[in-house]
Amino acid sequence: MSFTLLPQFKVLPRTNLSQDYNHSILIAVLRGLAAVEVAAAHLRAQVFPGLKGMQDPALWYQALAFFTGFGHQAVVLFFLLSGWLVGGSFLNRLREPLSIKHYAVDRVTRLWIVLIPAFVLSLIIAGMTNAVDLGAVSFAPGNEYSAMAFVGNLFGFQETAVPRFAGNFPLWSLANETWYYVLFPLLAMSFCAKSTISRIAAAAMCMLIGVSLPGPIILYFSLWLLGAAFSRIQITASTAQQIGVACLWVGMAGYFRVTAGNDMLDAHSYFQHLIFSLPIMLLLSSLQTKTDPKRTALMRAKKVGDVLAGFSFTLYVIHIPLLVLLINFWSPLRAGRLSPYELSSLATYGIILAGILVAAYVFHLPFEAQTHRVRKYLKRKLFSTPETAPGQVESAV
Repeated sequence: MSFTLLPQFKVLPRTNLSQDYNHSILIAVLRGLAAVEVAAAHLRAQVFPGLKGMQDPALWYQALAFFTGFGHQAVVLFFLLSGWLVGGSFLNRLREPLSIKHYAVDRVTRLWIVLIPAFVLSLIIAGMTNAVDLGAVSFAPGNEYSAMAFVGNLFGFQETAVPRFAGNFPLWSLANETWYYVLFPLLAMSFCAKSTISRIAAAAMCMLIGVSLPGPIILYFSLWLLGAAFSRIQITASTAQQIGVACLWVGMAGYFRVTAGNDMLDAHSYFQHLIFSLPIMLLLSSLQTKTDPKRTALMRAKKVGDVLAGFSFTLYVIHIPLLVLLINFWSPLRAGRLSPYELSSLATYGIILAGILVAAYVFHLPFEAQTHRVRKYLKRKLFSTPETAPGQVESAV
């Protein structure tokens, strides 16, 4: 890449979702690693004692606690990448016939093809651990195993009307994501709809939903929108500038990990997450160049990223139910927490994490891996139109 004294910015007419571009490789890698980070963080919290108040913890455990402490940055990263991929894809199709209906099918299939079997798995595990009587159906909205909670979590009402289904606490972020899927097309239509009445109706609906949702959900919608906005920006920058931005992003993440409260996504942590978000968006926009297939390292990164990203949603949703199963039926965990002073405990932790990754990969094969096929079938039946052309990132999200 030629050297430029200052980066040059260009607004793109369409979001580039082709998988043979460098930014798409990084997006896939980040999606996969973010899901692994969340699973690793929750696993450590479940099987090891807390680091605070511990007397002279082993160096390896301090390192493990540090590197598995970026769970909330990983969730912010999910929002940013979702805005880039989902928001950018919708903008590409905004003026096409049936764009809203296609978008609705895409979003529902993305969520439900993973959530429904994951909730069924959670119920089975709850029955095995005697946490719930599978023969007694409850409709109480306050019961985390009830039919109301099941349906409410499918529609993003956890955090507002029903509890997270089966106590699966990572589901809180899916409430955010679900409402962002609803708000974004309404926001876009309030500016781009053909008729004045449609624009006013979309804006009114967007405002009505906005004032009905918890403040943090709306606040972090701005980061989702940031991802959508940067998907339309191409930055021409030198390799040195790209490396500098990447180092800045990693440094910011590490700084906030050490110095700031990092376990909530609320108004108090918003600005640190905003500052964390900007460098990675700049980096992705600067990588909107075609991948050289002769660069072996990039091709390997692409393969790893594609595999990890392919089951990242499944991993995010089912790692807690799998942990519940392990804690109840695997003797090393049933006997108590692992020791932060013995290296054998680190090996056990690694084995458990690897097992969760393998289980999530296997679980995704009949469900998440079939998302494209299900969409294609539904669109053929409903609209007599084909699905997104192969080679687009959006077909996977």
